[in-house]
Amino acid sequence: MDGDDRRKGYGWAMIAGLNAALAAVSAKLVSNQLLKYGLVIFFNVTMWGCYVNSLKALSSLQATVTNFAANFLSSGLAGYFLFEEPLSSKWLAGALFIILGVIVLSKSTVERKASRD
Repeated sequence: MDGDDRRKGYGWAMIAGLNAALAAVSAKLVSNQLLKYGLVIFFNVTMWGCYVNSLKALSSLQATVTNFAANFLSSGLAGYFLFEEPLSSKWLAGALFIILGVIVLSKSTVERKASRD
């Protein structure tokens, strides 16, 4: 797998995490029940599609961790900017460690095991 495929895989994983956060934000912001549920379903279906695309280019660990990190960061930032929730120093430290962990995982190579079936 070349570097361009991996970059696309990380992009898909980040978009998946963003869509998961958008589902939560739309559930909090939209007052019309039908529209609220429609947006939550739309963002979740979009998230799963993007996540599946990321799995085509990355290991499941890399895709999952990147998706989680993007969701965590975008949810926290949405809470801060849209809902005026405070971001504590512990949250910021946790976010930094999550970002560092994703960077470490992105640099690692994942060996594929040969199937014995």
